[in-house]
Amino acid sequence: MSETATMAHDEASGIGPGRLVLVVGPSGAGKDTLLRLAQAACVDDRDIVFPRRVVTRESSEAEDNMAMSQDEFRRAREHGDFAVHWEAHGHSYALPLEINDDILAGRAVVANVSRTVIGALRQAYANVVVVAITAPPDVLAQRLAARARHSDGNIADRLARSVDDASANADVTILNAGSADYHSRQLVRVIRNEGWHE
Repeated sequence: MSETATMAHDEASGIGPGRLVLVVGPSGAGKDTLLRLAQAACVDDRDIVFPRRVVTRESSEAEDNMAMSQDEFRRAREHGDFAVHWEAHGHSYALPLEINDDILAGRAVVANVSRTVIGALRQAYANVVVVAITAPPDVLAQRLAARARHSDGNIADRLARSVDDASANADVTILNAGSADYHSRQLVRVIRNEGWHE
């Protein structure tokens, strides 16, 4: 397994009362697009936070992350600067420790994470909602090919990972095969705890 998760610290009881909304799914499912649209829709809501992930990869139009070198990442991890961190596809990822302050203040924190950290985050936080964003395999292949990001690695390897795993532990699943605006509205309703009904 190329992905591992580690919590920065162990809480005796889950951190709350705010909600941690975890967005997961396979590469090419459109997570970043839906998150970008959802963030724009929630821009005036101070009770919804979209933290920037820390990634050992350059930021891009598709992914607005805080870039760090592997050495910087290791030092930050050892210093306890991350709420959670994990490895995937040859890169290191993390969410900043500041998300805990937002959750303690009752805000909703929305983040794109690896499926491998869901269990640890469900234990560490009191109110976790997992949203799986998926798409049919042919759509995933088209999107990955169109994106052509060198750091994505081997597209065939990424597609070989089971898409079904994305929704295995999900509370909500969004099949992102139609209008991005429509599916982003689904995501916003989940973020705002309004549910979603077709």
